[in-house]
Amino acid sequence: MTAKILIYDTIIVGGGVTGFASAMYAARLGLKVMVIAESLGGTIALANAVENYPGFINITGFELAEKIRNHAMEYPIDLEEDRVVHIKRDENSLFVLTTMDRKTIHSKTIIFATGTKLKELNVPGEKKFLKRGVHYCALCDGGFYKGLNVAVIGGADSACMDALLLTQYAAKVYIIYRKDRLRPEPVTYNRIVKHPKIEIIYKTNVKEIHGDTKIDYLQLDNFHNGSDKLKIDGVFIAIGHTVLSDLAKELSVELNDKNEVVTDKNAQTNIPGFFAAGDVTNGMFKQVITGVGEGVHAAYSSYRYVTGTKFEYY
Repeated sequence: MTAKILIYDTIIVGGGVTGFASAMYAARLGLKVMVIAESLGGTIALANAVENYPGFINITGFELAEKIRNHAMEYPIDLEEDRVVHIKRDENSLFVLTTMDRKTIHSKTIIFATGTKLKELNVPGEKKFLKRGVHYCALCDGGFYKGLNVAVIGGADSACMDALLLTQYAAKVYIIYRKDRLRPEPVTYNRIVKHPKIEIIYKTNVKEIHGDTKIDYLQLDNFHNGSDKLKIDGVFIAIGHTVLSDLAKELSVELNDKNEVVTDKNAQTNIPGFFAAGDVTNGMFKQVITGVGEGVHAAYSSYRYVTGTKFEYY
C-alpha cells in the first residue's frame, strides 16, 4: 500500500515580509501552509531606517521584518529553513518542490515571493576585501568606520540612505555615481545635498579596489580633484538588485525582459495555481507596503483556487 503523502494547500517560497504576509493571510483563511526559505527577513532587513511603512514613524528593516514574521508565526504555519532547488508539476496537478536538503514537498498552490538579491560591482579587489573593507550593508558594518573615510557606490534611494547612516560614524562619506544626478526620494535627496560630511562624485565608475592587507584606494574611470585615485578606508556597494526568478522560469512561468514574473492584479501567473508577489514580480512600484499587499492578494487568490479546484489525491 502506498504511504499517504502530506499535501499543503499552499507553499510560500521566500522568507521576506511578502512571504510571511502571504502565509499569515493564507493561514487565517484556513489553508494548510508552509513557508520555505533559505534565509529569513529579505533585503528589507538590511535597511537602516524605514520611514514609509504605516504605523511606524521610524523602524529598522530588521525590526519590521521580525515583527511581521513573528505575527505570522502566531498562526499554524510550518516553517522550513531550506532552499528550493526545483519545482515541477505532477500528473495530479500538484506542485512538487525539491529542496537543497533533498526533501520532497507537495502543494496544491505556490506563492512565489523570492524577491531579489543585492548586485555585486564585479571589479578586481571586490571579493578580496569582502568584509575587510567591502560591504553591502551599511547598517551591519558602518560602525567599523568611526572617524574614517568611506565611499558608497550607487545613486538610488538605498545608496543615499546608506550614505546618511554612515555619516553617524565616518568622518567623510563619498557617494560615487555613474550618472549626473542622484535618484532617491526628494526628502532623502535634500538631506544628502545639505549634509556637511557627504561629497558626491558624479559621472564616475570604480574600476578597481586596491590595497594590500586593507583597502588603500579606489581606481576611478574619471578624475576627481585632479586624480583618478580616491584614498578610502571602506566601500559600501548599493547598486541595485537581481530578480530571483530562475525557479519560476524552470516551470515555464512567464517572465518579462527584466526577468520579473508577470502577474495580473490578483497575483496569478500564466500557470494555474502558481501565484507571485513582491519584488520578484513586474509590479512598477516596489516597496515593503506594496509587497505585503501583493502577498495578501496572492493568499486570497490561492484560497479561491484551492477551494474551487478538485484534486486527485494519492
